[in-house]
Amino acid sequence: MFTGIVSDLGEVLDVEEKAEGMRRLNIACGYDPDTIDIGASIACSGICLTVVGRGRTGNRSSFAVDAAAETLRMTTAATWHRGTKLNLERSLRLGDELGGHMVSGHVDGIAELIARDDFLDSAELTLRVPAALARFIAPKGSVALDGVSLTVNKVEGDTFSVLIIPHTLQVTTLGALRPGARLNIEVDQMARYAARLLESMPNAR
Repeated sequence: MFTGIVSDLGEVLDVEEKAEGMRRLNIACGYDPDTIDIGASIACSGICLTVVGRGRTGNRSSFAVDAAAETLRMTTAATWHRGTKLNLERSLRLGDELGGHMVSGHVDGIAELIARDDFLDSAELTLRVPAALARFIAPKGSVALDGVSLTVNKVEGDTFSVLIIPHTLQVTTLGALRPGARLNIEVDQMARYAARLLESMPNAR
């Protein structure tokens, strides 16, 4: 589990094609490699991936993960290449502060940035999501975009907007986004469970 609070900005160092459509990604990070366990989970731009290697590449700390064919199909990981910047978050531990919201790292789909309005020190992003996900997004609800926990401002059909504060613009990949960008989206778990509960009720409409 994660919280959607980004703790580091990583960079893809190289991508290796593996068997059965899998890719191995070597990712530079600011974490001490001695504190990263093989088999640990790290959210990479919202995708929960398992560490299969760790160490140093040149003078930089790094870790390796494998992205399976289904992950490449469902997320933006298929477009990652050398130099791609990634929001990183290590998995939640008992006793850690829950500063965002509960995030599983299981991406529901891809959202497209259709508009960006910049203000003095913040920005409003408007995104379009697949119709099947729109019903899980509500004003004042939570959503994770590329692994960043955000509060929804407005919802209109299959589009919604979020306001990005200065700190988030500076320490995540969201600051560099422009219309046309595609982001991994994970809807709020409570919204998904509530919708499923309503669907299972005999008189639900």
